[in-house]
Amino acid sequence: MSGLFLDYESEGFPPPFLPNTQRRLNVTWDEILWAALTVGRPNVFHVFQHGSASVHEAMFRWSMVRMALQQRGVRNQRLVRTELFRQMDPTEKGAVNYFFGLLTCKLFSARLLDAPWSLHLDVFRPALNPRLTRGRSRPDMVAECASTGQWHAFECKGRASIPSNSEKQNAKAQALRLVSVNGIPCTLHIGAITFFRNDALQFYWRDPEPTGRERIEIPKPDWRQYYEPCAQLLRHRGLRESVGHELPTFARIEELDLSLEIHPIIASALLASDWEGARDAARVSREALVAAGFQMDGMLVKAGPSWLERFDAVVEI
Repeated sequence: MSGLFLDYESEGFPPPFLPNTQRRLNVTWDEILWAALTVGRPNVFHVFQHGSASVHEAMFRWSMVRMALQQRGVRNQRLVRTELFRQMDPTEKGAVNYFFGLLTCKLFSARLLDAPWSLHLDVFRPALNPRLTRGRSRPDMVAECASTGQWHAFECKGRASIPSNSEKQNAKAQALRLVSVNGIPCTLHIGAITFFRNDALQFYWRDPEPTGRERIEIPKPDWRQYYEPCAQLLRHRGLRESVGHELPTFARIEELDLSLEIHPIIASALLASDWEGARDAARVSREALVAAGFQMDGMLVKAGPSWLERFDAVVEI
């Protein structure tokens, strides 16, 4: 699959984590589609519930990516908006931009912070103060570092245009309110903005100094929200990748020209609805998973050749 790149800027990070500069991240459609599937949100527009509808949720996320992004540029390596996305009304654009804010932040968190285990704070809604859940004064996402167990908090914004300096400064405020996950203090409190410059997707994130704002603490995560769309796809579309596997480990999504493969160790836990077991197995085996071509969570999404082509119409599912 042809390589793509995203221009990004990092600001305010402590030296052990990231250099504070403007750089370029090489990515693939496979990684983008993996991030879309595993961003760890119950659902995008709160229209689906658990069970087989999680299949529709997964298809919906991938379809949004296909509808809104394509690769263009002199070397065909930039991610740009499709004409259909440009013509959507402001409300529709806002919803898609917000989803891209989550997706891109999850991708950068996994690649540059070694923190692929992301969950949207809606997962913790029952444990949050009702006054906070009704308002917007809280971060969007948390992510756990695979190697250290550290937690990071993220406020993920999506914008149609280049953010102003004041927007960059304000991106930090909501992330600062989250101080601990399952009793573990958050290490980084990141404000992130995904935006378009001349139609090309770009990313900015900032780790500001903590403040004494009112704090949010959330309990032990439920990893069902992270893995359930993957498990349901496997149940409904699953094939055996090889004769030796008793369980389905591979799902082909012909209508979107992509496939999902789950490592057999992880697949066995997912098909038993053992969400915590799947996550623990992936953490223990993460180096072996990466060496075998999987992401650290045991997932492998592969985009077909049509993802290299210009988008002309809405994908029907």
